[in-house]
Amino acid sequence: MPSRSQSSKSTRNPKARPAGTRGYDASSAAAFGEVVRWARQNAGISQEALAYMSDVERAYMGRLERGQNQPTLFVILKIANALGYRSSELMALVEQRLLV
Repeated sequence: MPSRSQSSKSTRNPKARPAGTRGYDASSAAAFGEVVRWARQNAGISQEALAYMSDVERAYMGRLERGQNQPTLFVILKIANALGYRSSELMALVEQRLLV
């Protein structure tokens, strides 16, 4: 096993959690982002408008849609509400996406 000083960032697993995070699952983050983007586009809402309606930063909304961040429960609730979904409905869509 290489020591910390021997490891390099270039050999990091791209599916590993981002630095500074405590938990991250790339497939669920990507599925959540795809569902949010789909729901937002179907509603005819811009990413900036959805971020405002959800009370989150626009850049953070972009990272969520790209699957680069894992949302907290509080953020899921805010986004679902802004999109006009119950959180359970939104998460059911995410679960379906994970099974595809």
